[in-house]
Formats: sequence, structure tokens, C-alpha cells
Amino acid sequence: MRVLILQGGYNEEHKVSINTSKQIARALKKLKIDFKKFTVNPNTFEKDILKYSKNYICFNALHGPFGEDGTIQKILKKNKFRFTHSNQISSANCFDKVKSKKIVKKFKVKTPIFEIINCKEITSKFLLKIKKKYSKFVIKPASSGSSYGLKIIKSKKDLSIFLNELTNYKKRFSSNEKILIEKFINGIELTVSVLQQNSTLKPLAVTEIVSLNSTYDYQAKYSKGFSKHFIPAMINQKNYKKCLNLALKIHKIFKCNTLSRIDFIYNNKQDKIYFLEINSQPGMTKLSLLPEQAEYKKIKFESIILSLINNAK
Repeated sequence: MRVLILQGGYNEEHKVSINTSKQIARALKKLKIDFKKFTVNPNTFEKDILKYSKNYICFNALHGPFGEDGTIQKILKKNKFRFTHSNQISSANCFDKVKSKKIVKKFKVKTPIFEIINCKEITSKFLLKIKKKYSKFVIKPASSGSSYGLKIIKSKKDLSIFLNELTNYKKRFSSNEKILIEKFINGIELTVSVLQQNSTLKPLAVTEIVSLNSTYDYQAKYSKGFSKHFIPAMINQKNYKKCLNLALKIHKIFKCNTLSRIDFIYNNKQDKIYFLEINSQPGMTKLSLLPEQAEYKKIKFESIILSLINNAK
């Protein structure tokens, strides 16, 4: 068995991918599996990958656009390379936050009310209208990971700060980028990882996330000391089981391969759990949630890596 770790990707999650790749390389050394690392350049990838033998299993350690949105999966399949994680369709459906919300709604899964707008159409007038309509709202790119571009507007002050940043915010994205506007749901942030080992598919645990920043942003996710993870989540047993079952249902809806991580928000007053998003390629860094949940369930990191390789298609 030979493994080619696909890392990098030259996007907003390049560093996360490199850190994920380091952890995968460590695990492969322990498993005594022969591997090489390959830093992916999206512009030349289709030509570059042909330099490698089809005997390699491509371990997709990429995050964000190109690596996680179905693009690289399509190229690998077309060129008859086996690869880990989900296929082109599942990856695309999971990565696009608008698509994923529309899909779960068809299966009667609750998700916050939302609307979509092109980045170029966001104006101060539009944002004032949204503030009036929802009172509190979330704004984020429809196709980006690691909370990149995430803003939560709860007060007039938040809106005023965002309006001052609006020109720079719009410059960060292409003018036709879809931006998701979502009604803010006050509550507890929860996440559940789903993992297939051998032929058994199971939700692992429910983690409660408490960000020490005002939002669970990039810094809170990847910098030590900026968030706290509580396993098991401090919710009652009924809702804990509901989260596990809901995550398993959503993983199956999207037909994810081997693993996924599903994020929820629990509103205590309404006693309702809302789906936020699904990640078909969750991070594998030292601070990542899936490896942490696996450890809690006494599943070794090497065992996750082996499952991904054995399930490569």
C-alpha cells in the first residue's frame, strides 16, 4: 500500500491542511505505511497528478475550496485515482452551505431561516433591512470553511462596525460569491462526529463548544486557549441522544464516505436543535474536534486514518 498525502491548496485553509497533513504523516509512520507528501497547486493539479502512479491512494488532507468542494474529487475520479473521504457529489453538497441547508430541509431537519445574496449586492441599505427583519443575524460565505468571513450581528454597534468594514469585506470575496444570511439562533454550540470502522457507522459523541472569542472563528478553532470543548456536552440525555441520531441521519442523507462532522445549535428556551452545517473533511490537527471525540471513545487516531485508507474509492 502506498499513500500520497494531498496537502496545501493555496487557499484560506492552507495552514490547517499542512497541520492536518503532519498528523496524518505521523500516523502513517506508526502504521508502517509508505507515503509521500504532495503540495497541491489548484492551477496545475490535473497535470501534476499524472506524474504519480495509479497505485497510490490519494489521502485528501485538503480543506476549503478545490479540496473539499468536489473539484479535486472530480479530477481524481476522471484520472482513475483512488482517494479518501467523500465523492464529488457528497463533497459539493456538504461544502455549499446553501445546498446543504436546502437538502436537510427536505428531510424535515430544522435549520435557521436563511436567504442568499451575491457579494456585490450587499449594501448598507440591505443590511439595515436585514437587521430590521431578523433583529440578530449571521453573515457568512456559502462556500468557505473554518468560519472564514463569518460575522454575527446582534446589536446596532455590531452593525455599525460591520458597515465600516463592508468595503474590505467585499474585497475578500469575488463579486458573484454567494453570501448566506441566516437568522441568529441563541444557544449552545454542539458538534457530532460520525465515523465508519469496518462496516459499522456510528456517531461518536456530542461536544459542547464554548468560544472565548465573541464567535467560534478561525482563531478560536485553531489557536490553543481560545475555545473550550466539553465532552460530553452539558445537555440532558434526551437531547444528547437526539443529537447523535440526527448526526447519523444527516451523514446518511449526504452519503458521506467514512466520516463527517455535523454542527448544531441548541436553543434552550424552544428546546430545539438546529442544523448549521456538515463537514465532509473535518480537521485532523491536534486541536480538531473529530480526533478529540475519537479519543474520548478510546479510538486511536491511527485507526481513523486506516479506516479512511481502507474505504478509499
